[in-house]
Amino acid sequence: MRDHFLPRVYPYGFVLFLITLICCQSCKKTTPESAHRSSFRYNQHNPITSLDPAFARTQNNIWAVDCMFNSLVQLDDSLHVKPCLASSWDISPDGLTYLFQLRRDVYFHDDPSFPGGKGRNMNARDVVYSFERLLDTEWPKPGSWIFKDRIAADSAFTAVNDSVFCLRLKTPFQPMLQILTMQYASIVPREACELYGRDFRRHPVGTGPFRFKIWAENQALVVVRNERYFEKDNNGTPLPYLDAVRTSFITDRKTAFLEFKQGKLDYFFGLESSYINELLTPDGDLQPALAEQFVFLKNPYLNTEYLGIRMDSTTGPLQQKKIRQALNYGIDRVQMLRLLRNGVGRPATSGFAPYGLPSFNDSLAPGYRYDPLRAARLLAEAGFPQGRGLPAITLLCNADYLDLCTFLARQWNDLGLDVRIESTETALLRERMRNGQAPFFRASWIADYPDAESFLTCFYSKNTAPPNYTHFSNRAFDRLYEAALGETDTDKRYGLYRSMEEILIEEAPVVFLFYDETAQFASRQVQGLPRNAINLLSLKRVRK
Repeated sequence: MRDHFLPRVYPYGFVLFLITLICCQSCKKTTPESAHRSSFRYNQHNPITSLDPAFARTQNNIWAVDCMFNSLVQLDDSLHVKPCLASSWDISPDGLTYLFQLRRDVYFHDDPSFPGGKGRNMNARDVVYSFERLLDTEWPKPGSWIFKDRIAADSAFTAVNDSVFCLRLKTPFQPMLQILTMQYASIVPREACELYGRDFRRHPVGTGPFRFKIWAENQALVVVRNERYFEKDNNGTPLPYLDAVRTSFITDRKTAFLEFKQGKLDYFFGLESSYINELLTPDGDLQPALAEQFVFLKNPYLNTEYLGIRMDSTTGPLQQKKIRQALNYGIDRVQMLRLLRNGVGRPATSGFAPYGLPSFNDSLAPGYRYDPLRAARLLAEAGFPQGRGLPAITLLCNADYLDLCTFLARQWNDLGLDVRIESTETALLRERMRNGQAPFFRASWIADYPDAESFLTCFYSKNTAPPNYTHFSNRAFDRLYEAALGETDTDKRYGLYRSMEEILIEEAPVVFLFYDETAQFASRQVQGLPRNAINLLSLKRVRK
């Protein structure tokens, strides 16, 4: 293991000059096909903390890692599992053994860790090493959870030969293929990991469409085209189309937005109150004045926004089911999204797992809609007509969601409920949620992989917080959840998911708010931007 050097801090002006030089050189490749190519520029308002895929737990890390690494399988924009490093796979009838046939035309990026600096061919032993590295207890990694309690005790990972990898599970787990599409499951070479040690975070070596060039932490990241990348488009043209990708790290969203408007960025994502009305009309369309310059892409995002209720408290009005149901009937989700998010998002009227998942069907699992009369009736049935005699309810939230929670509190006030907002720092709120010290709190849950199990796991009683922040416990729910894990028939599994949603809707351990949507903006020079519900900015098919 090499020594760990502190990163050198460059003057910002020098960094910009160096990055511009690199991007210009990248666009001067001599092949005729590349004459029209260029660099793609976007901003991350949160810094990248690591380029090691085992630490790709945040969006900013995930997007960067996706450029440089591949997994055995990948998702298309419709969330279907497709081949990647594995050309095909077979699953045994008992759901315990997965055999992957690997491509033989995949090479790691050139790097000094290889003899002569030339990247070698990837093989099944690299898959074994990558997965075992993820589980190394001497150096714990955030991605280790993808295999926790799921793999066989012995010989979980086996290289049958150079081109066949075998994965063995302890018990059947139907979302396993979806989990293997995650960046945590990226394949890395032993040589580079052993040479750089923990500094692999700054010296990433993968098989991806782009290879690492320079990273000035908190300032910029540049990756350039991998000339030996194995994937091609439907016409046989090698991917990627772009010669370089440059990521900047402007922390202030308003400043980054101005950079985008001035043409200094090709892509911009996310919404904030300081500029949302400059971009979107109240109905959620792109402002007409921007239509000639930019495009706006909106699609489902596997994120559910909700208010959680701690269910194992011994006191408090929220322990009564009818009051929890009244809270759900007492809010106008359509108006909330129109006023606060310019129509971006979809009312959560069909349980916890969001719109965009293959199993989602709001007609088969109807949930809560705005019905103030029914909310008032439930309060009366609970013994608190028009809220009289009901103790005050405190809702915890962070500053980013203060407007939303204030809107909700005012609607509940109209029903006679005294709901008070307590704003707290995000880190403190999470700590209180983990420790069971948050009786009523605003939260969100983003899918780790595109299966409803990734959401319903939040209510399995054997799970602690996270993910079970509400401390929900229901025997019927648990039985359905356990049955779904091993169910190989897709229709039957989706039926079990809907039965679990019906229990959640009835018991109301949360106030269902909305299913999120992505908001992407790009220059009209950009083509081929991905539109997927996991909000992954995959750039290998993007043109400029």
